[in-house]
Amino acid sequence: MNYILDLNITLEQLFFVVLLPLILTSLVAYFIGFERQKIGKAAGISSHMLVAFASAAIAIMQRLLYEYEIQILGMQEVQTQRIIAQVLTGIGFIGAGVILKEKGSIKGITTATTIWSSAIIGLIFGSGFLVLGSVVGLFIVIFIFSRDLVRGFNPFKKEHIHEDLEDHL
Repeated sequence: MNYILDLNITLEQLFFVVLLPLILTSLVAYFIGFERQKIGKAAGISSHMLVAFASAAIAIMQRLLYEYEIQILGMQEVQTQRIIAQVLTGIGFIGAGVILKEKGSIKGITTATTIWSSAIIGLIFGSGFLVLGSVVGLFIVIFIFSRDLVRGFNPFKKEHIHEDLEDHL
């Protein structure tokens, strides 16, 4: 019995199934977290990167587990696709934790959605959809950057902390 399931992974698989999805995930998640951190939000680079990496890792594991069940065990009906649903539920719980209601207004919705977006990007890249992940990631980055520029905020300048930028636009 093979107890270490990924021990015989090839260098090609290591690059295309593990490293490349994690590298692409990190690029998108870093930008999202960078923008949140520069405007002083609670969830910054670390939060977004960790959520994205964990989501990508789950998707990569699910992908390898699926291949293992089909090729090695010869199973016809595999159930590993259910793992992604559990990630989405868990990330929804984390996102709900950053949403606050105070004085008749709701704050944190944009930060919650950026956390959820980081998780989705990780799941897409980790599942092996590198083109889809790149396109979606590019759309997210362009949207965030253009939204900030329209609001008169450049996330690449020195320190900017504006609480009023959250969820308006």
